[in-house]
Amino acid sequence: MRGKAMDNWTQWAIQRLASERLRTADTHLIRLNIPALEGIEIYLKDESTHPTGSLKHRLARSLFMHAICSGKVAAGTALVEASSGSTAVSEAYFAQLLGLPFTAVMLAGTARKKIEQIERFGGRCDFVTDATQLYARARALAQACNGHYMDQFTYAEQATDWRGEDNIAASIYRQMAAEEHPVPAAIVMSAGTGGTAATLGRHIRYRGYATRLVVVDPENSVFYDSFQSRDRGLRIATSSRIEGIGRPQVEASFLPEVIDTMYQVPDAASIATLRWLERLTGRRAGGSTGTNLWGALQLAAAMQAGGESGSIVTVLCDGGERYLDSYWNPVWVSEHLGSLQSYDAWLSRLD
Repeated sequence: MRGKAMDNWTQWAIQRLASERLRTADTHLIRLNIPALEGIEIYLKDESTHPTGSLKHRLARSLFMHAICSGKVAAGTALVEASSGSTAVSEAYFAQLLGLPFTAVMLAGTARKKIEQIERFGGRCDFVTDATQLYARARALAQACNGHYMDQFTYAEQATDWRGEDNIAASIYRQMAAEEHPVPAAIVMSAGTGGTAATLGRHIRYRGYATRLVVVDPENSVFYDSFQSRDRGLRIATSSRIEGIGRPQVEASFLPEVIDTMYQVPDAASIATLRWLERLTGRRAGGSTGTNLWGALQLAAAMQAGGESGSIVTVLCDGGERYLDSYWNPVWVSEHLGSLQSYDAWLSRLD
């Protein structure tokens, strides 16, 4: 017996999302030139080149396809999301593509550039002062307008097809195929929802690769402590200063079972690493990239000290132009993070 036929709008929306994916070229994999780490190659998967400027472009497309194919979104459905900004930018883009109203619930201190981008794509922003209020506010807004709460923190690990070839993990291995060490010794990734880490970990296991998944976590986040204790009930009252990663509670999409190792990264180290990356490549990135790269560099140094060789892949999550008022503002850094000198000194030894 045939299933329930799709209506015309649903068919049109699925085709629209599929055609957008085909128009979007894969992102670049950049090999860093770090002579001090002889024998260890570090690569950056540059997700800032997506149309919406971040890693979350992939997630947003998957969330829309998942919601539409699950019958939760139809023509005219009002959409609401709880976000630190980048997911909301990408979802606003896809909502505009499909002609759907979109509201992002965000912290009041979210980077101004992200707010402007959401509004440019036709979305509107609703602000809370406490990260723990995001979820309830988003649910309430969706209920009030009889809309749909996208809930990236629940659906991120469900929406992405980690078995297939249309995900970030498969892309990394395709692009590494002709490198000296084609199977990375490790992939290093930070966690916001935990969805990208879940995709990477599942794909690694599914394909049988001898690659470790290392997840890095900033200050003011419970993921690291939860991984160590296996306690999913942990909560804190503070918010991460590294936008897009770190959470005050363990999200449903965070899957510690597919993670091999976790590092906790000081926020000052993340920002010092951004400055070092700009000196090395001329590229400015966001704070989560600094967290990722600091973790990759620590792992590389440990591998080198142990006589190991191989490759490490990590992710450039978004561009630094979104953070000119914070991470790239010396006054903001001094007021919020203090001195970066000790981390600058360690990084300078790699030049």
